[in-house]
Parts: sequence; C-alpha cells; structure tokens
Amino acid sequence: MPEALEVSVPLLNPNEPEAQVAALHVREGAPVEAGAPLCTLETTKTTMDVTAARAGYVVGLRAQVGETLRAGEPLCWIADAADWEPPQAPTLEGEEAGEALPAGLRITQPALALARQAGLDLAALPRDELVTEATVRRALECAGAPSWEVPERTFDPRSLLIYGGGGHGKSLVDLVRSLGMYDLVGIVDDGLDQGFEVMGLKVLGGGEALADLHAQGVRLAVNAVGGVGDIRARVRVFERILAAGFVCPTLVHPTAFIEPSARLADGVQVFPHAYVGSAVDVRFGAIVNTGAVVSHDCRIGAYANVAPGALLAGAVTVGEAALIGMGVTVNLGVTIGAGARVGNSAVIKQDVPPGAVVRAGAVWP
Repeated sequence: MPEALEVSVPLLNPNEPEAQVAALHVREGAPVEAGAPLCTLETTKTTMDVTAARAGYVVGLRAQVGETLRAGEPLCWIADAADWEPPQAPTLEGEEAGEALPAGLRITQPALALARQAGLDLAALPRDELVTEATVRRALECAGAPSWEVPERTFDPRSLLIYGGGGHGKSLVDLVRSLGMYDLVGIVDDGLDQGFEVMGLKVLGGGEALADLHAQGVRLAVNAVGGVGDIRARVRVFERILAAGFVCPTLVHPTAFIEPSARLADGVQVFPHAYVGSAVDVRFGAIVNTGAVVSHDCRIGAYANVAPGALLAGAVTVGEAALIGMGVTVNLGVTIGAGARVGNSAVIKQDVPPGAVVRAGAVWP
C-alpha cells in the first residue's frame, strides 16, 4: 500500500470539466475508512459523492464549500499518518523549479496559476483559508490590477484509457462504446506487446505509459483487471492508476437498472441487465457484472466483484475485495467477509468469515 494516495476530482459530465463543491464531509487530518464520502460535487446535470479509495487520513485537502474544481486536479491525499506532508502544487511551465510557496499558504493549482500570471505577491494571500481563484481575483481587484484569464489546460474530458486487455477489458470496451460519452485512446497492459490490437484499440504499453498519457491530457482510466484469479491484482492496478493522477469514472451499461436511491462510488462498473436496488451502497471500484441482482439495502465493499448471475437478497453486506461467483445465491441479511471467495452456484444461508473460501456448488454452512 502506498504511503499516500492522491484523490483527484472526478469527471461528472464529459461536457462539463468543472464541478462545484456542494458539501465537505471530512476535514484536514481526519481519519476515513475505505469508501467513506469525502465531499459532494455538483454540475448542472448531476451530483456525486467523492469517496476514499482506501483507509487512512485526509491530508492536503484543497477544497472548500462553494469552490469550483476542475476534473483531474488533486482534491486531497489519503495518507497512513495525519502528519504526512503533501507535495506542493506543480509550478507553471517555464518557471524556476526552485521557487517555493510562502510558509502556511494553501492554494489551489488554478489559483496559483492566476496569481503568478498576474504577478501577485503570494505572501499577501491569507493563511487561514484555502486560497481559490475567487480569492485571488478579489485580491487583484483590491490591488487595482486588471483581470486575468486562467491559462488554458490540456485536460481532455472525453479521453479515456483501458488498463487491461483481457476478457474483462473487452467487455469494458463494448460498455464504454455503448455509452457514447468517451473517446477511447487505447489499452495499457503489462502483459501485451506494445502495438498489439484489442477490439480495434492499440496497446500503448504497460503501466509505465501512464505518466506520458497523463502529460498528454488523458485523465480518465478504467481498471479492466477483474481479479477473479487473485483480486489483489485488481487492487494493485487501482493503486497504480490513482497514484499516476487518473480518475476512475463510474460506468453503467445502458441496459442496467439502477434505482434512484442507490449510491455508486467512483470506479464502479455495472454491466448489462444488472439490477441495483433501493438504498444500495456500492463502494469504490466494485463490479456488478452481467445479470447480477443486488437487492435493496445491500452494501458492496470497495473492489468487490459480484459475478454474472449472482443473486443478493436484501440487506446483504459484501466485504472489501470479496468475490461472489457466478450464479451464487445469498440469503437476506447475510454478511460476506472481506476477502472471502464464494464459488460459482453456491448458496449462502449464514455469514461467511473474512478470507473464507466457499467451494463451488456448496450450501453454506
């Protein structure tokens, strides 16, 4: 697990690269659990909670209620310790690398860009709040300076890459294409040769290609490692994607049905003809695969994989990184522990302990 994981602002709407902070659910230095809400973002068309991908402490929080944030920018970091020091915001192209911010100044990257372009003295900015573009503009007005436009960014809100070129990756390529919301730039895969084609998309390289793609303006990535053999591989890919500064959008196939009261976190994938019921909470990076039924009041933990045709009755809890096999039936109110593996067609009548393995076709207990 990395020392700290950057949480980036997600893209809520491909036509709106910015979102407003409607609510903050955490404060600087606060402990959080995996899947806990960090803030609520709003655009003109949607509202979404940004959630923690792992447990830890909120560090370097760069948002306040009412501020407008741009997709792909850092929101905060989730660190192992509350006193971990976050990196400074990157400087603008052409600036001296050694220039540092005044001690105690917390400023968003767009605000920093605006202040430096206008020649504003950073030492004059307040230390008791997060400095945003609005703060800088007020300071410029007080100083009688002309208004400045924020420099154009290279971020492309429609460009999206697929990390993984196997069977799950092919399903995701079709899912993304069915949405018509994104432009697929290619495949990243650690086991396929560069230039190899998957579903008409070129393999751009392994994980080392992420930095170059990020520099080219790609900020959206989909984890196409299903993790059926070893779900830890899926978790490692998420860590690599997020550490490289990418956002994992929530993907829902047009034929899936999601009740309005259900909550889907970042990175969740819902496949054709799946059903997600009332008041269901699906945490970061979980999969609800083809034809699966997740009934009312269920809780699906981060990274969990609910395979095709699984049937979860009401109020079922699936722990973090658990695997529910194809055609599994889980009775009302049962808890599947974190990291547990339930084999295909099993019937689960009582709680399954964390890390347990239920063989295919078994009746538990």
